[in-house]
Amino acid sequence: MKRLITVFMILASSSCMAQDYPSQRPAEADRLFVSEAVEAKIVEVAGLLENEKLAWMFANCFPNTLDTTIHPVGENDTFVYTGDIHAMWLRDSGAQVWPYLQLINQDPELRQLIAGVINRQFKCICIDPYANAFYKEPDKRGEWTTDGTDMKPGVHERKWEIDSHCYPIRLAYEYWKISGDTSIFSDVWIRSMELTLQTFKEQQRKDGVGPYTFLRRTDRSFDTLSNGGNGTPVNPVGLIVSSFRPSDDATTLQFLVPSNFFAVTSLRKAAEILKEVNNRKDLAKQCLALADEVETALKKYATYEHPEFGRIYAFEVDGFGNHLLMDDANVPSLLAMPYLGDVDVNDPIYQNTRRFVWSESNPYFFRGKVAEGIGGPHIGYDMAWPMSIMMKAFTSQDDAEIKWCVETLMKTDAGTGFMHESFNVDNPDNYTRSWFAWQNGLFGELILKIINDGKLDLLNSIKIK
Repeated sequence: MKRLITVFMILASSSCMAQDYPSQRPAEADRLFVSEAVEAKIVEVAGLLENEKLAWMFANCFPNTLDTTIHPVGENDTFVYTGDIHAMWLRDSGAQVWPYLQLINQDPELRQLIAGVINRQFKCICIDPYANAFYKEPDKRGEWTTDGTDMKPGVHERKWEIDSHCYPIRLAYEYWKISGDTSIFSDVWIRSMELTLQTFKEQQRKDGVGPYTFLRRTDRSFDTLSNGGNGTPVNPVGLIVSSFRPSDDATTLQFLVPSNFFAVTSLRKAAEILKEVNNRKDLAKQCLALADEVETALKKYATYEHPEFGRIYAFEVDGFGNHLLMDDANVPSLLAMPYLGDVDVNDPIYQNTRRFVWSESNPYFFRGKVAEGIGGPHIGYDMAWPMSIMMKAFTSQDDAEIKWCVETLMKTDAGTGFMHESFNVDNPDNYTRSWFAWQNGLFGELILKIINDGKLDLLNSIKIK
C-alpha cells in the first residue's frame, strides 16, 4: 500500500497532470480496480514522453478498462463491461485486458483478475456458443429477448461471430505463455473447446444450414439476417460462416475472410494447449485438422485479382466465386491481420491488400478535411474509427506513417483525452460513444509498443498540443 501511495504522489506531479491537462480518470475512490504495475507504468511513460498532451492521453486511456469496467463476480471470475453498454462481449473483453498481459508477472492481483476474465469467457461459451455478449446476472433477460433466435437467460445478444471464440483462445494462450499458469485450463475450458469445434464445424455448413438462425425486427438492414434468418447462401468449401462481423453488423457474403484467418491461428494455439497442458491429443488433432482445412480453403477462395492493386484478400466470399471487396475498421479486419498474428506483415498479398483498404477503392475508407480512416456500415458515411488508424500504426514499418497515425489520434480526441468509437473526418467533435474501453486500451497498447520498439524519439518529435 505504501508503494501504491507513492506511485499516486509521483503521478500527481508528473507532466501528464499539468494544469492544462487535468486527469480525466475517475477519482481514486471510484476506480473499480487498481493495479500497482499499471500505475507504475503510467508514471514511467509520463516521465519518458515530452509531449504533455500525449502523456495525458496515455494516462487517461491505458487504465480505462481497470478504472471503469471491471466487476469481480467471485473467486477467479471477472466480468468486464464493454463501457457504456453494461454487457460483456467475448471479443471486447479479451481485447480490453490484453494490454495488461505484459505486466501480470509484476502484479499477482492483476494476473488473478485476467485469469478471472478468461474463466468467465469459457463459462459464457458454455452457456451458448452462438452468443456474442452476456450479462453478469445469470437469469437476466434484456432488450433483445424478442429476437427470432434461441435466446437463453444471461445472454445479452446472440449474433454468431467467429471471433467470439477466437479472442478467448488468444487471451488464454498469451496469459499461459507469459505466466506459466495452467489453472485456467480446467474442465470448463475443455467443454468450451468441444463447443468451439462443434460450432465451427456446424458453420462450415456441410450438412445444411445448421441449428443457428437470427431474425430481428429493425430499421437497420445489417442488424438481421436474410433468407429466414439463415443469411445468404454459401458453398460448403471448408470455410466457416460468420453470420456477423466484429462490428456486430451482418455479413453480406458469410465467409468472413479475416475471421477465418483468425480461426486458423486460434485453433492451432488451442491444439498446443490441449496437447501440452491437458493431454487431450484427440481434441488437439481435431483442432489442427480443422485449421488445415480452413487454411487450404482460404488459399483457394479468399483472394481476388484487383485491376489496380494486384492480388488482394477479399473481405468476404461465398465459395461460389463471389467476392466482397472492402474492409471494416473492427478487428479482426483485413488491415489488422498481422496485428493478430494471422498473416506475415511482409506477405505480398497482405501488402497489396493494405494499400487497397487505405484508399478510396475501399468503399468504407473516408478522407476529410481533418483526418482519414476506415469506418463501416455500423455508423456510416464519413465516420472513421480510431481503431483503423491504430491498426495502420500497428502494422506499419514506416516511422513517418506511425508518427502520422499518433498525431491523427491526438487531433481527433475532441479535447476529451480519450478515444471514441468513431469520429467525423471533417469534424472530430462529432463522434460516437464517449466511453468505449477497448479503443482506449488499444491506444495505450500502441504507445507502449512504440516505446518498447525503441522509437521513443518518434513520439517525442510530435509537437501537437
